[in-house]
Amino acid sequence: MASVFNVFVYGSLLADDVVRALLKRVPPSNPAILHNYHRFSIKGRVYPAILPVENKKVAGKVLLDITVPELNILDMFEDVEYERTTVDVSLMDSSKTLQAETYVWVDKRDPNLYGEWDFEEWKQLHKGDFLKMTMGFSEELELPESKTRVATYESFYAQEENKSKP
Repeated sequence: MASVFNVFVYGSLLADDVVRALLKRVPPSNPAILHNYHRFSIKGRVYPAILPVENKKVAGKVLLDITVPELNILDMFEDVEYERTTVDVSLMDSSKTLQAETYVWVDKRDPNLYGEWDFEEWKQLHKGDFLKMTMGFSEELELPESKTRVATYESFYAQEENKSKP
């Protein structure tokens, strides 16, 4: 098994702050394209999903030199909603092809997937809260009885909703 991995990211992990909250560092990265996939928005979630769709492409970046412990953290962060898959991505600056791990939405027929997901919009509207949730998740990981990321996400956003109710 490889000792370091490349990981193609396309959603909240495009934000260095979110990566830093999880891995305690920002690994080197390269802009990259994943061909024959589409990035969807998910109803009721602020993060996206990708699924194979012919002739579509997803722009993202490849995090380089990810260690096995770091990959384990990313696996836990992506949780049961995604499955880690090995894909070929094209680097934007050299059009070289690189093998990378990425997280593909498990439910291929999910009725909650729609349209496109926009990183710039996410940065403006959702990044602050998402980063807080991620830091909470990261602190939980240090504890013996840590919550799953889905549970962390759901309880965090339920609290935020209650806060915003008069």
